[in-house]
Amino acid sequence: MLVSLFSVSFVVANEPRSPNVLFILADDLGWADTTLYGHTKLYRTPNIERLASRGLTFTHAYSASPLCSPTRSAILTGLSPARTGVTTPNCHLPQVVLKATARTTAAPDQMATVPEPVTRLLTDYITLAEVLQSAGYATGHFGKWHLGSDPYSPLQQGFESDIPHHSGPGPAGSYVAPWKFPDFDHDPNVPDQHIEDRMASEAVQWMREHRDGPFFLNYWMFSVHAPFDAKRQLIEKYRQLVDPMNPQHCPTYAAMVESMDDAVGTLLNALDELGLSENTIIVFTSDNGGNMYSQVDDTVPTSNAPLRGGKACMYEGGTRVPCVVVWPNHVEAQSRTDIPIQSEDFMPTLLEGLGIEAPNQAQDGCSLLSVWTNQAEAPTGGLAQRPLFQFFPHAPAVPDWLPPCVSVHRGDWKLIRIFHGSPTATEPDREGAGLSNDISIRRPHRYLLYNLKDDLEERYNLADQYPQIVHELDALIEDFLDTTQAVVPLENPKFDAKEYHAELEGVAKLKPSKPPNPSTSSATASKDPGDNPAMQGWKTRGCQATVRDGVAVVMLNSTTPFLGVTAGRLAPGATLKFRIQSSGKSRVDWLPGGTGSAKNPRSTDYHLETNQWQEVSVSIDVKEPENGILRLYLPTETTQTEIDWIELKTGNGSRRWDF
Repeated sequence: MLVSLFSVSFVVANEPRSPNVLFILADDLGWADTTLYGHTKLYRTPNIERLASRGLTFTHAYSASPLCSPTRSAILTGLSPARTGVTTPNCHLPQVVLKATARTTAAPDQMATVPEPVTRLLTDYITLAEVLQSAGYATGHFGKWHLGSDPYSPLQQGFESDIPHHSGPGPAGSYVAPWKFPDFDHDPNVPDQHIEDRMASEAVQWMREHRDGPFFLNYWMFSVHAPFDAKRQLIEKYRQLVDPMNPQHCPTYAAMVESMDDAVGTLLNALDELGLSENTIIVFTSDNGGNMYSQVDDTVPTSNAPLRGGKACMYEGGTRVPCVVVWPNHVEAQSRTDIPIQSEDFMPTLLEGLGIEAPNQAQDGCSLLSVWTNQAEAPTGGLAQRPLFQFFPHAPAVPDWLPPCVSVHRGDWKLIRIFHGSPTATEPDREGAGLSNDISIRRPHRYLLYNLKDDLEERYNLADQYPQIVHELDALIEDFLDTTQAVVPLENPKFDAKEYHAELEGVAKLKPSKPPNPSTSSATASKDPGDNPAMQGWKTRGCQATVRDGVAVVMLNSTTPFLGVTAGRLAPGATLKFRIQSSGKSRVDWLPGGTGSAKNPRSTDYHLETNQWQEVSVSIDVKEPENGILRLYLPTETTQTEIDWIELKTGNGSRRWDF
């Protein structure tokens, strides 16, 4: 049977019935957060163990990125984030950026610039859902998306159904009902309903409706991402089991893991009940490593030990993830493999397994069908030695953070290239290289080389001992960047060695505060962590502020930091003026009527060219006299912003905050 997709033609094998596909993606679930690999004594994941008993467990599975949206784009398209430009989880932001661009300058303490990333997954790319839909599959997306709202939502990317049609980074409000989704209410007959319980039951109903198949069910969990809350009885259960000497000792997170695992069990039970298990391919994995920098229960959510680092970090803890594949009569039950797999491989592997020709677009992953079906060569060569790449040109201030970098795995070796990361610049050989005298001094890249077989914790940098291996692996990186046409960090011409502190690399600038628990009553809820009397009414979100010598020093700890204030009644002509020291692009949002209009803010951009004190005046888009909230978003090129004062002209008068 010949099927046409846009201008692409491919052949679907004539089978009595094509296999269903169930893709389960956990959010922020670390490699050590399940019982698959023997590194947790607290968490309980019996249903993921059920999956493993039916199929193949990957010990060396890697996400495309240490953050979620880039990995999600790679799963759907088979393309590296370096190619799509989706390199940060910013796809819920109101700004629509469809092409990554290089920034030419950065703060003086940064050796390289950070490219401006894409904020939506382009609909130009052909997704796995579109291919399967054109091949006759029913397609449904359930749960987290985080690749863009309409017109970039699942409904425009090949999915016929999308529940709850939510583009944000986490569940709306809480995991435990009531939620705050605009068109998706909890079941009033189920008190304290958990979002995964509801999502799994909705997915089961969808499977029942499409049981005559084939179907592609994309079940992308909200779990176990922030906000950190869970069923109260489960939290209390794990509170009794916590060993404070165990690196994993957060009862709330353990409860979240159990609810996540319960949802997997619900889906497995439904497949068994419907008689679909024998003809369904199941993939289970995570979008990045476990979160080790947020705060809950007076600790971090989890530990990725023995791996180093975690979410938003380019060490193993940020990108090595759990992975199980099930396909009865094709994939051997209770099997394991050390052959590496990455997010970009799922689309080509599934299409080959289903007998569907891949679409005519670039492919950064490769089919691992021979590994799935136990037909691959010995794990000492071939696919075991192919290079895997992760491109992360950002530097979030989390534990074990690195400056903008790219990495390659090949066999036991892993090389991280830190772009222009040597604090000491080198003078080029002008005469020998034929360079003119106006060529500036170049700052070379810096390299971290690890042998993961001998040093899983990535403690010993062997770059100086094995320069030939560095050279070989770096050549692979260069070819990868060229092939994907990646927009790479540039050397920062404003770098000042006096501003650079090597001892702070890898040290979290500031840990986010513990958020209020939505499951508690208002009488027992903790104080809003964004409240700081010194900020005179301005609340901090995604950042923390202290006032020193009359200046608000704001430390950033998220990709969307802002200061918010209840502005009262504004009139047309209102402006916000402030004296600030930072650099980069950002915006001011006006939310008429309050936070209920946060999905459709009226935004005005501002741009700080240099990291020097400057006064900025931003017009506020007020249509008529109205009450509302102002949000002053902060640039993220630097991890610290300083604000001297803020002045709001309301149209009828003015207010001023002198810190």
